[in-house]
Amino acid sequence: MHAPTSISLTVVAIKAMSPCVTDAARTLGCRDSAAASHLKLISLVVIFISSIVGISSPIFLARYFQGKPVYDKAILVIKCFAAGVILSTSLVHVLPEAFAALSDCHVASRHPWKDFPFAGLVTLLGALLALFVDLTASSHVEHGQSKPTGEYLPVVTQEGTTGKKVEKDLPNEELVKLKQKLVSQVLEIGIIFHSVVIGATMGMSQNQCTIRPLVAALAFHQVFEGMGLGGCIAQAEFKTGTVAYMCFMFSATTPMGIVLGMVVFAVTGYGDSSPNALIMEGLLGSMSSGILIYTAMVDLIALDFFHNKLMSSQTWLKKASFIALALGSTSMSILALWA
Repeated sequence: MHAPTSISLTVVAIKAMSPCVTDAARTLGCRDSAAASHLKLISLVVIFISSIVGISSPIFLARYFQGKPVYDKAILVIKCFAAGVILSTSLVHVLPEAFAALSDCHVASRHPWKDFPFAGLVTLLGALLALFVDLTASSHVEHGQSKPTGEYLPVVTQEGTTGKKVEKDLPNEELVKLKQKLVSQVLEIGIIFHSVVIGATMGMSQNQCTIRPLVAALAFHQVFEGMGLGGCIAQAEFKTGTVAYMCFMFSATTPMGIVLGMVVFAVTGYGDSSPNALIMEGLLGSMSSGILIYTAMVDLIALDFFHNKLMSSQTWLKKASFIALALGSTSMSILALWA
């Protein structure tokens, strides 16, 4: 009586484990540490150069248009293209990868990961964190609108003439620039999380069949993502030193993540399919996705399409901006076929 039951339970267990067994067999055929290390060293240079090209392109383009009548319009269209890239990065690349990492058979069979959708929860926390940072920084900016000028003007009273220190409001344009700088910084934080995850995952992998196509795909990925961030940096008009620092940080983060992954594998032996690595990848990816979704929708798209006077006053510019947004989203989404 009990034999059929035990056999059926064994069959169910084997079926449950079969994806992991199949994946392991496929991975063993491509596992070559020497070839993988060689590909990673090549990827360090390729990804660094492609990142520099991507993030610097909109910045140089903005400098080219600076002082010309079409400058404001060009910056707006570049920023809308950037918003499309960032939105697609968060929804088509980062979020699915985070869900896949926490749904992997090595993780989803363990408590508490099989009991609750942690990827969605951490994405929500990332969006709320971005909102909290936005509110806090905006509050500081608003309280800093009025500041002493340090000048004393004569005031006539009954007792005679006295000096009174006057306060002067910051121009509205300056407040807008402060907001744009904040958006660029929050956006770079979200992208850095994402870049570290990508780099570390690649660095821990010993699968040359996975790494080889990933190098080319990530190069294009970094170009478009860099264009997204570079468009926001260009509009914020940072000082040259700050622009150079932000460009370097974006360009170096993924290569640094690859090196970090290689060190982790050398020290611990953890591969990109180990449970701990998958959990870290899923949590960091989810947090990054929440930050990027909030920033793209609230600080980039909604701000320009609903609160930008220049766009509201010119219908053709609104259409051009929407087309740029769609092109940015489409170009980044197509890359999901390879990376």
